[in-house]
Amino acid sequence: MKITGKIDIIDLALKIDNILIFADFHVGYEEALNKQGILVPRFQFQDTMDRLDKVFESVKGEVGTIIINGDLKHEFGTISETEWRQALKIFDYLAERCKNIILIKGNHDTVLGPIAEKRNLEIAEFVVIDDVLVCHGHKIDKDLEEAIENKNIKTIIIGHEHPAVSLREAVRSEKVKCYLLGKYKKKTLVVQPSFNLVTEGTDIARERLLSPFLKQDLSNFNVFVVSDKVYEFGMIKDLE
Repeated sequence: MKITGKIDIIDLALKIDNILIFADFHVGYEEALNKQGILVPRFQFQDTMDRLDKVFESVKGEVGTIIINGDLKHEFGTISETEWRQALKIFDYLAERCKNIILIKGNHDTVLGPIAEKRNLEIAEFVVIDDVLVCHGHKIDKDLEEAIENKNIKTIIIGHEHPAVSLREAVRSEKVKCYLLGKYKKKTLVVQPSFNLVTEGTDIARERLLSPFLKQDLSNFNVFVVSDKVYEFGMIKDLE
């Protein structure tokens, strides 16, 4: 499904020409929960690889570049053994399917360099693809603000927020991952769901949002739910 202009949704990835964009894998999330005393089975990595297979089965043509839009890993100040092992396996999997991998630094990626260096991968604060700017979305510093203000930039893609919506039928409620499409400073804003499959994410209509890009009235943002396929659900204000 096309979300806007030349940007297509392919499950939990976005595609611009021959570029794929993923966000928020959070590898090591289950291990972090276990350390906090929350006992959850560790299915995340296999589920992630299976979901990646689903994405690539749907991609038509060769993939030139893959962008991981922040929060590849989960731990803030260290790299766990699980993060080392699983991140490198993801890099190797992706490298077999593209020509170039770029890592955008997210707020959980404070110690990302050592992993990236193992595969000689580039780390960037943001990436510009023609008139599209891709950034994680957790902060807007001076350099990013200047890039956004560039008149040539028409669209901004962010991750970070892990958007989801709760769909209700009678007393039953189910939270599902979604994309958001709206505006930020007159630019088109696309918000990606997370590739973290342990949790659906943040209910954008009912929970506190963190990204400075979303500190605004979101009622007119359009919702694209990701399920067995992508469904356009209309505006947030119509989901109540």
